[in-house]
Amino acid sequence: MHRALRHVGTSLLTTSLLLVGAMVGMPAMAATVSVKVVDQSGAAVDDAVVWAIPSGDTVPPTTSGTATIDQVKRKFVPLISVVQTGTSVTFPNKDDFEHDVYSFSDAKKFDLHLYHGLHAKPVVFDKSGLVVMGCNIHDQMLAYLMVVDTPYFAKTDKTGSAQLMKLPQGAYTLTVWHYQMTDPNGRVTQPLTAGAANTTSAASMRVELKPSS
Repeated sequence: MHRALRHVGTSLLTTSLLLVGAMVGMPAMAATVSVKVVDQSGAAVDDAVVWAIPSGDTVPPTTSGTATIDQVKRKFVPLISVVQTGTSVTFPNKDDFEHDVYSFSDAKKFDLHLYHGLHAKPVVFDKSGLVVMGCNIHDQMLAYLMVVDTPYFAKTDKTGSAQLMKLPQGAYTLTVWHYQMTDPNGRVTQPLTAGAANTTSAASMRVELKPSS
């Protein structure tokens, strides 16, 4: 083969391999699902936790992420949190006095003991489920952490809306939970289909809440 032709062929092969490698390394394009949560009267529900778990044998991506739940003026901030299984959560105490954060929940039992500032070690939440947390010193302090086996989760805003981002196309189970549900350990589920890449679909869910006091 002529040396020039051989050089062109080698260059084309190298370029093709680089393109294939780049395509393999590119993240798959995914869909967005907009979820609307209402109560039994049709009113928007904020602070509802929604998440989608792939159906079948599909295993969602795992994480070793971090999150923070503050303690400010004898309150947990935020009141409601959601993280993926394996997330490490820190509990900074921003008050001028000590707190003792603990939980007896099956999903995670822990006790940080008395501390102030950032002296408590992070807690890794390695099991899915609801974790209810309190303070051994201040009984009025309460917080809820939902740990889910999926990266596709969100909380609703004051309009009752949440967006689940970057869902690969396929079938899912969509779940919603709210801390004021008539059954606080209950869940509402329904099937969900995420569309093709760069599409947005909508889902609506209804929860039964306790009467306002």
